[in-house]
Amino acid sequence: MAMSTIAAQPHLIGVPRSRGVRQGAPTRDSRAAASTRSSVTAPTESTRLHLTRRGRIVVVLLGLLLAAGGVMGGRAVAEGPVRATEVETYAVQSGDTLWSIAQGVAQPGEDVRDVVIQLQRLNDLNSGSLVAGQVLMLPAAG
Repeated sequence: MAMSTIAAQPHLIGVPRSRGVRQGAPTRDSRAAASTRSSVTAPTESTRLHLTRRGRIVVVLLGLLLAAGGVMGGRAVAEGPVRATEVETYAVQSGDTLWSIAQGVAQPGEDVRDVVIQLQRLNDLNSGSLVAGQVLMLPAAG
């Protein structure tokens, strides 16, 4: 595996390296450069960064976009847990229909059609046809 030149020989580009001097040790050149750096004055008012009109528009639009995203996408709705249905098993007898079984388990005042749909969903039935001996789950009387 070959190492990159930068990783193998780290040094600043354009700064001459002197041989025989360990890295990190201050040299005469580095001390002179340090004294020059310390005499540099703080940036003046003319060197500050200024936004152009287009830059200000972009910043405002990004702010509005973030605000709109927070308002629109920040709403989460969670549903409560689904209540478990207590069931009883029933072995289908010869001559039973889904309608007759639904009539037997329907509560007073409950629409039998709704109970038929509930039985189909509960037992994963695609049609209303039943076979003798088939075991169905019926909602427990409560």
